[in-house]
Amino acid sequence: MTKLLLVEDDPSVRTTIQTFLEFEGYEVDAVSSTREALEKLAGNAYPIIISDIYIDDRTGIDVLNAARAQDPACSVILMSARGTIETVMAATRGGAFDYMAKPFDLEKLLETVKRAENSRNDREKEMEIEELPETEMIGSSAGMVEIYKTVSRVAPTDMTVLIEGETGTGKELIARMVHRNSARASQPFVPVDCAGIPPTLIESELFGAMRGAFTGADRDRVGVFESANRGTVLLDEIGEVDLNFQMKLLRFMQEREIRPVGASRAKPVDVRVIAATNRDLQKLVDDGKFRGDLWFRLNVARIEIPPLRERRGDVPLLALFYLNHYNAKYGQNARLMDSGVKAMQEQTWPGNVRQLQHLIERLTILAPGGQITSESVHDSLAAMEPREHSVETLADAEQDQIRRVLAATGGNKSRAAQILGIERKTLYRKLERMKV
Repeated sequence: MTKLLLVEDDPSVRTTIQTFLEFEGYEVDAVSSTREALEKLAGNAYPIIISDIYIDDRTGIDVLNAARAQDPACSVILMSARGTIETVMAATRGGAFDYMAKPFDLEKLLETVKRAENSRNDREKEMEIEELPETEMIGSSAGMVEIYKTVSRVAPTDMTVLIEGETGTGKELIARMVHRNSARASQPFVPVDCAGIPPTLIESELFGAMRGAFTGADRDRVGVFESANRGTVLLDEIGEVDLNFQMKLLRFMQEREIRPVGASRAKPVDVRVIAATNRDLQKLVDDGKFRGDLWFRLNVARIEIPPLRERRGDVPLLALFYLNHYNAKYGQNARLMDSGVKAMQEQTWPGNVRQLQHLIERLTILAPGGQITSESVHDSLAAMEPREHSVETLADAEQDQIRRVLAATGGNKSRAAQILGIERKTLYRKLERMKV
C-alpha cells in the first residue's frame, strides 16, 4: 500500500481528497499546515506528496523543496485555485511532478497519482545509456554505414556532391560532414536555401550585384559564391531553382566564374558545390522542369539518405543525443524510458529526424515527472498533429489558413512561415501552387 502525504488547509477539501484516495487503496497522512507537513517529512519518507500551494505563512513550494531535499525521487503534486505564472514556474524549477488547478475532478487527481506511482515502478525502466558519437550524424544501420563510406571517399576530393532525401532526413548535416572532412574544412561553409529566395533575387544573391544594377542596389553586394571563396557552398533544395536561372548556374559550374549583376566582366571563384534536394531530379528532367545538362553536372557523386522509418534501429541513439542536448540547454533532467523508446521506434516519422528532434525537445520540458514514457510520447505526438478545418478538403483548409496568416502578418512571408510552423521554402512552394 502506497503511503501519501496530503497538505490542505481547507477541511472539506482535505477530507474529500483523503476519503477518496483511501477508498482507492492508498494510506493518507493528512495535515492542514506547512509546519505539520515539514514535521511529517522530518520523520517519514513519502513517495508521493499532494500539497496546496497557498496554505499559511509558508507555501507548498516550501513543502516541495523540503521533500525533494530529503528524497530527490519523491513525486510532489501541487494544486491551487490561484495559479499564476510565477507559481507554476517556481513549481517547475523545483521539480514538481505535476501542477493541478482547482477545482479538479477527483478521477483526474487519481490518474496523476497513479502516473507518479508508476514513475517509481521498476516495470518502467530507463533506457541503458550508450556512448554517443561526437557528431550529430548518428546511426549504425546499413544505409547510414554506406553514407559514411561514400563521404569518406568523396570528402577529400573537390568533386560535386548531390544529396537526396526526404525533408528532415539531415541533408545539411551530411553536407557539413563532407566539408569538415575536406581540405577546405578551415574555410567557409555557406548553406543557401534556394527555395526561400524569390526567382528575381537569386542571381544577385549567389553572384552578387553592382551598385545601381537595380532599384535599391545602393552599394556593391558580394554574392554567396564570392563570400565562400576557397570554401564550400550548399545549394539546398536545388530542385526549386527557376528554369531561367539554371542556365547561368550551369555556366558557373563549368567555368567557375561569376559575373555580378551589372558588372561588365566575370571574376573567378574557387568553391566546392554541394547540392541537396527532397525532389526526384530525374523526374523533373523528364518533365522538362530541370535542365538535363545541369543535372549531369551536379550528379557526379550521389548520396541518398534513407528516411527514418527505414532505419528505426537508429532511433534510440538519436533520441538520446537530442535528449542530452536539450537537457543541457534547458537545465532539465528528463530521462528516456524503455517504453518511450519502443513507442518511438513504432512511429513512421513522416517528418524524419527533424520531427524526432522536435518531439524530444517538447518532452524534455513537458514529460510528466521528467520520464519519457510510451504514454508521454503518444500524447505529445497527438498534440503536435495539425488540426483539420471543417472545409471541403484538407488542401482547401491549408490554403485558407495560409491566406489568413499572410493577411495577419501584412504579407510578411518569413513571419507567416514561423506562425504556420513550416520552413520558408515550403511556404514559397505552396504559394507558387496557389498562384499567390
